[in-house]
Amino acid sequence: MANTYIAYHFTIEPAELGSQILIAQLEETAFESFEETEEGVSAYVQKDVWSENILNEIEILSNENFKISYTTNEIEPVNWNEEWEKNFSPIDVDGICHVRAPFHPATNAKYEIVIEPKMSFGTGHHETTHMMIQHLLDLDVTNKKTIDMGCGTAILAILAEMKGAQPIDAVDIDNWCYLNSIENAERNNCKHISVYEGDASWLNDGQKYDVFIANINRNILLNDMAAYVNCMNDNSVLLLSGFYTEDFEAINECCEKLGLTFESKKERNNWLGLKYIKNLQSLKLIQNVL
Repeated sequence: MANTYIAYHFTIEPAELGSQILIAQLEETAFESFEETEEGVSAYVQKDVWSENILNEIEILSNENFKISYTTNEIEPVNWNEEWEKNFSPIDVDGICHVRAPFHPATNAKYEIVIEPKMSFGTGHHETTHMMIQHLLDLDVTNKKTIDMGCGTAILAILAEMKGAQPIDAVDIDNWCYLNSIENAERNNCKHISVYEGDASWLNDGQKYDVFIANINRNILLNDMAAYVNCMNDNSVLLLSGFYTEDFEAINECCEKLGLTFESKKERNNWLGLKYIKNLQSLKLIQNVL
């Protein structure tokens, strides 16, 4: 049965900076999805976990440097398959990777991924997913053990398998994403993807990866980075996205402290996608963090 959601529509001045801060703070609560608008941000929370004091700890709402107001409305359950069929358009990434829904016609793209997105994040429409696809297209992952942390629809795990990566773990804390990832992996005839429900606490010292993919938000990345690096082999690649260009300094400082070497970046509409390499010194540095 589909869930009922409560939508908060925030009007923010100044909009760009205020929206980034507000989303970061709302992510620490039960809000699970966000949409940036011309006026600010729309945020969505399931009604069964909503409470009247859900905004009490949101510090920016009382910050005199920002002018913020909001309205709310209840969103009744809908048939998400029908909604996506009306609004989901195919995506072409650099003429090499084509992402489509099952109801779109097939193409002759080198990598064609069929996604039934439903409510999960990661269709290729968002700038961060688009850049992560580009990073993977540039990378040789043949026979590389890979993890897609915060996998959403598992689109990145699926592309990694198409490019020869194996075995692959796809992990997401959201049950909807977990189930959707299983469905999408099967839909694309993937044989080397194992899907798990969890977060960074699911990782352990015995797991080592050659390619580590994490398209999550800034705060979670900063909090979990040491756990990621601990599960990377020497000379492993780390692909990161889910944050703005203004967050580069904080992300890069965290990565460098853990011994990671910055390799390259992609930028798309103020969002960043970064590539790092794990150095031999990383293991020594993270022992002081974990």
